[in-house]
Amino acid sequence: MTAPVVAAVQMTSVADVARNLEVARRLLARAREGGACLAVLPENFSFMGRSEAERRAVVEADGDGPVQQAMAACARELGLWIVAGTQPISVAGDARPANACVVYDAAGRRVARYDKIHLFDVDLPGGRENYRESANAVAGAKPVTVDTPAGRVGLSVCYDLRFPELYRKLVSEGAEILSVPSAFTVPTGRMHWEILLRARAAENLCFVIAAAQSGIHDSDRETWGDSLVADHWGRVLARLPRGSGVVLAALDRDGQRETRRKFPALEHRRMT
Repeated sequence: MTAPVVAAVQMTSVADVARNLEVARRLLARAREGGACLAVLPENFSFMGRSEAERRAVVEADGDGPVQQAMAACARELGLWIVAGTQPISVAGDARPANACVVYDAAGRRVARYDKIHLFDVDLPGGRENYRESANAVAGAKPVTVDTPAGRVGLSVCYDLRFPELYRKLVSEGAEILSVPSAFTVPTGRMHWEILLRARAAENLCFVIAAAQSGIHDSDRETWGDSLVADHWGRVLARLPRGSGVVLAALDRDGQRETRRKFPALEHRRMT
């Protein structure tokens, strides 16, 4: 079996949707030129603004809006499956939107939507950074997997990475690849980003595609970067430490199947 090529796209998104979409399309085209059949964009790929008021102004209705239309068109024109990071999408009955990850197939059809379950309500050590994501976003409730040409993908977002029970659920639903669009802070990224990604890969015998925001944004917030692809044994196949760009890697699906057969840790679980 030919090893499918996948891509993690790294961006430094700003408070300008049109500009972010232009950058995303250019990087997705580069991913396709590199042979990727599936590409993952980072969390908040379409907008990282200076205030909540700015963010509310770019919330889209479910299934319609300039960002969703642009991603569908991009997937169709490039012939590329796209896990479109996250964007704010309205939720009926709540003034707050969901932090939603929408997946498009190579014909531009929407095939899945995952709303981020675990919201980032934390005070970072040192007291310099504080976040209350739940004040401005509605938490999702349902794990989501989707079949793609690269394999069955379990969807997650950023802070979800700290909750291994979610990934066990995704694997129980057949996940072979885990996507992790993110906008990790620098303090947590420095300490935990690679550790957590490689742990989720190794413990679940899954590939991980982690697409990150990187650098200083219009709000003066800085994100960690280090987008990477890890294999089912927890090895980092390729990475981009800083800046905008594309990480490409071929997934040894035959090797994954053989490892899961010979090292059946997933079948040895005693607690669910």
